[in-house]
Amino acid sequence: MSKIVVISGHPDLEKSHTNTVILKCLEDSPESMDIRRLDRLYPDFRIDVEAEQAALKAADVIVLQFPFHWYAVPALLKKWVDDVFSYNFAYGPEGDKLKGKDFILSLTIGGAEETYDPLGYNHFKIEQFLHPLQQTAYLAGLVYRAPVYTHRMVYIPGVYNRLEDVQSRARDHAGRLLEQIDGLLNSPQARIERFVTEWFRQFDQLPQSSDWFLEHLDRDVNWVMPDGRYSGHAGFRDWYSHARETFRPGCDHQVEQLEVRRSDTGYQVDLRIRLLAETFEGSPFGGEAVNMLVNETWQVSLDAQGRVTIHDYLVEAVDSQA
Repeated sequence: MSKIVVISGHPDLEKSHTNTVILKCLEDSPESMDIRRLDRLYPDFRIDVEAEQAALKAADVIVLQFPFHWYAVPALLKKWVDDVFSYNFAYGPEGDKLKGKDFILSLTIGGAEETYDPLGYNHFKIEQFLHPLQQTAYLAGLVYRAPVYTHRMVYIPGVYNRLEDVQSRARDHAGRLLEQIDGLLNSPQARIERFVTEWFRQFDQLPQSSDWFLEHLDRDVNWVMPDGRYSGHAGFRDWYSHARETFRPGCDHQVEQLEVRRSDTGYQVDLRIRLLAETFEGSPFGGEAVNMLVNETWQVSLDAQGRVTIHDYLVEAVDSQA
């Protein structure tokens, strides 16, 4: 399963002087990548939605690689977004399939940097032109990362730029993109952030067994909830049993804020979580739907294999509506 999927949106890579260089650098990198060249896969614009969605679901990092055409993505890439980011996949009541995945826009720009300025003939900054894609990422629950882009990436023989200069800039662009990808996948903060996503995905399901959670809890974990303090694995089992009697499976833990920073013993994770859940009639909520906002503070450690262990878990209620 590829951790990285790269969607190449160039309409005709055979005519490209820069995107081909960038893709070749990505192919030659040690990272495992699924590079999907839309111009070869779908020259007729008939997107295989099921195949594309499967590729996205298998990835931790999604990269859109494209030339900046008329202040937007090329038509083929726009068609891909329109078809693949569908209802109940990227948005809607069941549209959480992309939630928590890192999303990078990697684009080549023909014009010089100074032209993308209020005083230049393009009038707006590149980031402003990217706002529709940024909002698309937010709606789909993707984690929008800083875009990677390079100017003066068009070669017109005898008119604009030298081929060797353009291709040199393309190799530099690929290096910056790979550096960002490596940081997202391999930094301690990134590993912990991915763990947080998976932690709450498991809690949303409320499986009968608590074994998956116990594997990531220190045997002497200090578990502090608004209703009391629980110690060790036995204490967590007691709390989890109570939670399963209170909340129906299919909860929605929304991570509204997340910060990971070093601490004296490892890492501290500060979160603001909104819980949307249905409850059982016999629970303290009497079967009413719950909309609860809480602050959470975790103390965690990370071993050499990148495995996260939680040592302290503190939850404080901010407000709740039932």
